[in-house]
Amino acid sequence: MAQPPILSWEGLGLQQGGRWLFQDLDIHIGPRDRIALIGRNGAGKTTLFKLIDDRIEPDKGLRKVKPGTRIVLLEQEPDLSGHATLMDWALAGEHPPAVHEVEAIAGQLGIDMSRGTQGASGGERRRAAIARALAQDPDLLLMDEPTNHLDLAAIDWLEDWLSRYKGAFVVISHDRTFLKRLTTTTLWLDRGSMRRKEVGFGGYEAWEEQVYAEEARNAERLDAKLKIEAHWLERGVTARRKRNQGRLEKLWQMRAKRASMLGPQGTAKLQLAVEEDFKSKSVIVADDVSKSFGDRRIIRNLNLRIQRGDRIGVVGANGTGKTTLLKLLTGDMAPDSGTVTIAKTLTGVMIDQQRSLMSPDKTVRQVLAEGGDWIDVGDGRKHVQGYLKEFLFDPSIVDAKVGTLSGGERSRLLLAREFARKSNLLVLDEPTNDLDLETLDLLQEVIADYDGTVLIVSHDRDFLDRTVTMTLGLDGSGKVDVVAGGYEDWAARRREAAAPAAKSAAKAETAAPPPPPPPPRAAKLSYKDQRDYELLPARIEELERAIAKGEDILSDPDLYTRDPQRFATISQGVANARAEKEAAEERWLELAELVES
Repeated sequence: MAQPPILSWEGLGLQQGGRWLFQDLDIHIGPRDRIALIGRNGAGKTTLFKLIDDRIEPDKGLRKVKPGTRIVLLEQEPDLSGHATLMDWALAGEHPPAVHEVEAIAGQLGIDMSRGTQGASGGERRRAAIARALAQDPDLLLMDEPTNHLDLAAIDWLEDWLSRYKGAFVVISHDRTFLKRLTTTTLWLDRGSMRRKEVGFGGYEAWEEQVYAEEARNAERLDAKLKIEAHWLERGVTARRKRNQGRLEKLWQMRAKRASMLGPQGTAKLQLAVEEDFKSKSVIVADDVSKSFGDRRIIRNLNLRIQRGDRIGVVGANGTGKTTLLKLLTGDMAPDSGTVTIAKTLTGVMIDQQRSLMSPDKTVRQVLAEGGDWIDVGDGRKHVQGYLKEFLFDPSIVDAKVGTLSGGERSRLLLAREFARKSNLLVLDEPTNDLDLETLDLLQEVIADYDGTVLIVSHDRDFLDRTVTMTLGLDGSGKVDVVAGGYEDWAARRREAAAPAAKSAAKAETAAPPPPPPPPRAAKLSYKDQRDYELLPARIEELERAIAKGEDILSDPDLYTRDPQRFATISQGVANARAEKEAAEERWLELAELVES
């Protein structure tokens, strides 16, 4: 490590329930570290965060912290009780942040901090927690599942903030895309010990496979019991990953076939050669469906055919109508115009993000098998303890209360219960919340092997890319983009659609007059908001001049041949200026609406 650590634990150990949860851990965190903390549910990741933050006492170990280091923990489930509003909670504590800093970050995240804590949704609570944590200007930021309940726009904002963050962070997350984009070091908490590798999450899976393969080779030299464990490791990790590669190849083939059935406008209108076969397999058909709430159009002129076996992903920012679309497609809500036809044989199972079917007082056996020893799975029967093993549980928990399980274990138990039910339509609303990476791999397997149709609402980009054959993207205008493939395919379609519009807008804006001067200061704006409101018009003009100058240079037809490096540099500069200008204009318009309201 180039610089001395700002925090370290040496020989760290903690007991739980009479056994060591982990021991002899050595942890060193440098001033600019970007660390992914990886481990199965129950390995002790959240507990380790509390030890780093000095919230609980270990059984052994020495903690060293550089004087003046500010450590902030972004908890997965913060306790908001005793506080009337989100702002009251954000300003509580030993070192409360400044009000204007909280307001500035909350404004960018789109959360009203005056909202009461009692009625706040999971997404609002998560945004408030992020605003509170970031406003404290930490030297070390500990983030426990920071993307849970966030929509794609908020995740993008957080990724951008962290990419510019000057301190160190350690993150627990199931969001593979988030981890790959941000981390450069991996801490792997595995069976009570800690491994560290100076590689981001992008290299973790290859490292994990290498470690398990080496353990398997070593175990073959030992007794039969260890040989069994080595066999489990090899089959449970390496072999599963190989099977998933085969499933991904099959998924790509399904996407290619689905793409051939989509018309050029992205609606599911078929080529004549496959039309009759496609119609015969259709289970949900939406014809020119529209839905509004008051003056707001949520869904506009949707035409869609969903076939047996389709895996449909639904994406979009919070409030764009994802839940409304699901309700329309499953018959829980009637459209204002158009028709939704659902096959009479369709039998659905809904797994919602609130996990409302789980009662903390019930035992695992009662949840799965109504107190018995056997569970009906599809057309067959399985022993409840054997079925638990398929979902990565220790069979001995069969009589444990649901309330004693971790959030991830409860989510996994709910999946086990619902996948056992006989159905041909599965609706998953944010299924990846609280799941560890190994359980996500298992969930991908189960979805791939499911015989029916699957509708998935998720903000987990990697999960969608690994599971769905078609994506329905909502932008809030009422239009539903229908794209063969996963999240990245939808995002690429949006970039392609935005490019010509951005080019035309840039030309028009170059000749446009500067925005009018701002009106007098409004009391409702924070200090930072008022500064942005006053200074952004000048910045927008400055960016317009830079864009025009860059475009003028790029208009030289011989520039690329003469100096390709300069051409690339100026092109990137113009692209960056356009992006900054667009963001500045959006920010100024938001503030103008506040002033005028």
